[in-house]
Amino acid sequence: MESSAEEPPPPLPPPLFTFGAIADIQYADIDDGFNYTGTRQRYYRGSLQLLRRAADSWRSAATGGGPASLLRFVLQLGDIVDGFNSRQRGASERALDAVLGELDRVGVPVHHVWGNHEFYNFSRDELMRSRLNSAPRGRGDGDGGGGGGGPGPPLTGDIYAYHFSPAPGFRFVVLDAYDVSLLGRTVSSVQYNNALNILKEHNSNEDLNHPPVEKGMSKFAKFNGGFSRDQLSWLDGVLSQSDDDEERVIIVSHLPVHPLSADPVCLAWNSEDVLAMIGAHGCVVCFMAGHDHDGGYHRDRDSGVHHLTLEGVIETPPESDAFATVSVYEDRMLLKGRGRTADREMLFTWPPDETQVV
Repeated sequence: MESSAEEPPPPLPPPLFTFGAIADIQYADIDDGFNYTGTRQRYYRGSLQLLRRAADSWRSAATGGGPASLLRFVLQLGDIVDGFNSRQRGASERALDAVLGELDRVGVPVHHVWGNHEFYNFSRDELMRSRLNSAPRGRGDGDGGGGGGGPGPPLTGDIYAYHFSPAPGFRFVVLDAYDVSLLGRTVSSVQYNNALNILKEHNSNEDLNHPPVEKGMSKFAKFNGGFSRDQLSWLDGVLSQSDDDEERVIIVSHLPVHPLSADPVCLAWNSEDVLAMIGAHGCVVCFMAGHDHDGGYHRDRDSGVHHLTLEGVIETPPESDAFATVSVYEDRMLLKGRGRTADREMLFTWPPDETQVV
């Protein structure tokens, strides 16, 4: 007699590669405090300990042998050190050395995204010259050593955006969410004044760090930014090439772009432009971001793109964790979270058939 019990699905093959992901470490060698509204505790020194635990986990994955040793890189999704460091001479550099020292122990490349706290501590020129510039150097195709070509860096020299391929058929695109912003720009620059005009058009508050209350306008705050036409034109070229090459593309940015993947106050200024571009290209499977310390997730019903916002380390209690290790397969990504970061399966096929749960 045949059993009526449903058979378990067959085991997955080894992943093609894995990578680590972490967001909003915001380390500072100061006592615990609160966010700018005084409602959420922040663990400034403790964030380094949480990073150390994440690094230990990734290091084991990178050196453990077998499929686990396919860890190729780590994504650091921005706000690596806190703005409080800028108030004490030399503290920004010391804090950065401390967090980079922990990441160095993993033994794999780290791809850095720039957030608002990077610009509280360093100028754009300083960041371009620092170890937080993880863009490939001396490579005309902007590939980063993983195979495949495509458009090189954006034509404008100070836009921090690049792409790389860790394995055939996959491409990651790092975006500069503060390309259009007051942060990191000198007050006398054309970029600063253009950003100021955009911000004042939508935000009438005297303190531009205070978001407007009008519906849909809260993202127009000084701590956010946007993507220039030059960067979006470059992104369009990268995605068009990946469409032609039949690659799966994961886009990473400090600022989220989907209103259901994060608090609207955390979105990029021109998030709609990015969503429209993603929808015009079939290659994009996931958009990863930080900035919203609560994290978030939404799968877009039109494009099928997964919009994942990672929880922030800075607001994670010392007894918990907030990081992920992601295994990538031909048809999905499996995210193994720790602490506040939940496990998640992200299928690439869209629309789903009746047997898939999304």
